[in-house]
Amino acid sequence: MSEIAEAFRTGGIWMYVILVVSIVAIGVVIERFIFLFFKYNINANTFMAQIQKLVMANNIDRAIKLCNAAPSAALPKVIKAGLTRANKGEVEIQNALEEATLEVVPQIVKRTASLQQLANIATLLGLLGTIIGLIEAFAALKSATPDKRQELLSAGIALAMNTTAFGLIVAIPCLVAYMMLAGMTKKIIDEIDQHAVKLENLLVSRGKGGTNPLEK
Repeated sequence: MSEIAEAFRTGGIWMYVILVVSIVAIGVVIERFIFLFFKYNINANTFMAQIQKLVMANNIDRAIKLCNAAPSAALPKVIKAGLTRANKGEVEIQNALEEATLEVVPQIVKRTASLQQLANIATLLGLLGTIIGLIEAFAALKSATPDKRQELLSAGIALAMNTTAFGLIVAIPCLVAYMMLAGMTKKIIDEIDQHAVKLENLLVSRGKGGTNPLEK
């Protein structure tokens, strides 16, 4: 702890600015992790297998209730929108699914991209601290008295190195977290796109008295 305190002391105000960035990033990571991995996520294949059986059994009401059982998950919201138009025409079913998708997707993707920006800000703040530290170090060589020159030079270099290191310490985990969250975001959106199309084909086929398109 004493080493960390010393690093903050020698790093100056830039260390505290980077610390604020890190706190914001941690908040975003925790919030997105909870929402993407727990609230919005669902076992899509198992869920859609149950929906398929209920639709093929002409039990739309129970299929809608199954969607209501997971009110926070993204996929059930979209599927429910299509099911509520199950007895309508193909165009109405398609419009309902697209409208629900347009409502859900922004909630899934929001704030995830900000982790990249926070990583860039932390890196740039570290670089700015580095430049200021080097400026102070060179200024010390030029104007300080010989007995103070070494002390001021060390202080400038310490500021430069500590801010650079701390900026990278914040930026690298931000980028790792971004890759994980972006992967989960893509997975959820891909599942919505895939299963929305399958549900549309299933409902249209059901309305025409055809075979189950999900079995093809």
